[in-house]
Amino acid sequence: MTPPFDMIMLKLGPFAVYWYGFLIVVGIMLGATSAAFLAKRAGHNPDYIWDMLLTVVITAVIGARIYHVFSRPEGGLIGWDYYKQHPIEALYVWQGGLGIWGAVIGGAIGVLLYTRRRDLRTLQWLDFAVPGMALGQSIGRWGNYMNRELYGPPTTLLWGLIIPPEFRILPYTDLSQYPTDTLFHPTFLYESLAALALFLILFLVAVKRYERLKEGDLLMGYLIGYAIIRFFTEMLRPDAWTLGTLAAAQVFSLLFIVLGVAFLIVRHRPKKQEVTAPETTIE
Repeated sequence: MTPPFDMIMLKLGPFAVYWYGFLIVVGIMLGATSAAFLAKRAGHNPDYIWDMLLTVVITAVIGARIYHVFSRPEGGLIGWDYYKQHPIEALYVWQGGLGIWGAVIGGAIGVLLYTRRRDLRTLQWLDFAVPGMALGQSIGRWGNYMNRELYGPPTTLLWGLIIPPEFRILPYTDLSQYPTDTLFHPTFLYESLAALALFLILFLVAVKRYERLKEGDLLMGYLIGYAIIRFFTEMLRPDAWTLGTLAAAQVFSLLFIVLGVAFLIVRHRPKKQEVTAPETTIE
């Protein structure tokens, strides 16, 4: 399995539209459509979703870029060791380099800023947004496929990727050990399918069980679900930024799992019933 198209989707003179950017935009728009649907179904104005979209996208991109700039990826990829020597290039978002966890945090900050300004309940609107966020991630990961990136170690599976030598990271650049016909795990595909499943679960819960949920439940479900997905897919990332024995994304994933589970336990613990003393009657 190898991309059937070039990374450039359309070229008009000096201007080029890349598949990666196109698929991210498609993911954002479909994710926003999902959020607007859920907001309207819950009796709220869906226009708030479209109104906040630009703010959320900007803060998500800033968060994603900050995460990437301060990362130290393996395999010879660019990270903090490079940007501290070339600080102006940290602003070159169009050259690639975005971190998902940074995007999640940045996007949440964008929702917080907008809802505070509009006097809306932040957790409620984050709940509307997170199923679509999972959908957007599922679609966006195919941009990694078109870029010939986000692959894992060699495999003999039929759905393995063929990665041209010029797109390989260390140590797979050694063609004597890894010939041009070597197949690699399509890590992007695993994460895309898992994120799609997470979207379907969250969306169905939001539609079928919304009245039984408390504000923040869907948000925590997303954080826990995506953290589990990311923890395991990072095991197939030879380019992962590591912190000790774990990838940085795995450390963040464990943190979000713990916070999410703790939040749900606290929010759903049984309330203590007040014990009132029996009335006494004076005869």
